[in-house]
Amino acid sequence: MQSQASENLTPSAVRSTFAHGILDSLPIVIGYLPVAFAFGLSAVKLGFSPLESLFFSCIIYAGASQFVITALLSAGMSLWVSALTVMAMDIRHILYGPALRHRINARLSKGKTALWAFGLTDEVFAAASAKLIRDRRSWSENWMLGIALSSWLSWVAGTALGALFGNGPLEQFPVIEASLSFMLPALFLSFLLAAFTRPQSLIIAASLAGALLGLLCFSIPVAILAGIGAGCLAALLSPTPAENVDEC
Repeated sequence: MQSQASENLTPSAVRSTFAHGILDSLPIVIGYLPVAFAFGLSAVKLGFSPLESLFFSCIIYAGASQFVITALLSAGMSLWVSALTVMAMDIRHILYGPALRHRINARLSKGKTALWAFGLTDEVFAAASAKLIRDRRSWSENWMLGIALSSWLSWVAGTALGALFGNGPLEQFPVIEASLSFMLPALFLSFLLAAFTRPQSLIIAASLAGALLGLLCFSIPVAILAGIGAGCLAALLSPTPAENVDEC
């Protein structure tokens, strides 16, 4: 009787559908469109054609890493150096699949899993995890496909619009063009300020120091790799919160 009563008090999981996935992706879509527009605009300004800019968003689909790889290639860096730099920046994505799989009890379909795994970006992973935990949604691959597909389409559409306007229509509005070019640094700054808490200050300082040293001594690709390496090393060597608590 007691267990039956407790089951009645537990809120039932919400059935997840493809339409639910589209609705859950709307905050991501709103955030993706202006940043993708800025990427399309930036890529065209760096000398890439609109089709090449669209190709980056369709195939690479790596957000900030697309800004980096276009900047490196336009600066004359080799394709291998640019690719390795972007791979080092996005290596965290390897952890998203296993972390999400831990919360999935249903059997996965190989075809559908490959599709939504391609679209498992930072924002998609965060949205899916929050809905599964906070809103108690039941797992559905159609729901996950709705989130991933809507987010990807918004990124591609934003890139297409940016590449189209980058060919000249925005030249009559220099203020808008300047504000869009500042959008990515502003986005990075907001992420940095949000992460700058006291426990993470050593990691952030180590990353900035490594990147600055690499930039002064070598080049931008080395600066990116040095910043990533220094931050990871500082995270591994920093004490865990349990070690900071005094034993009774």
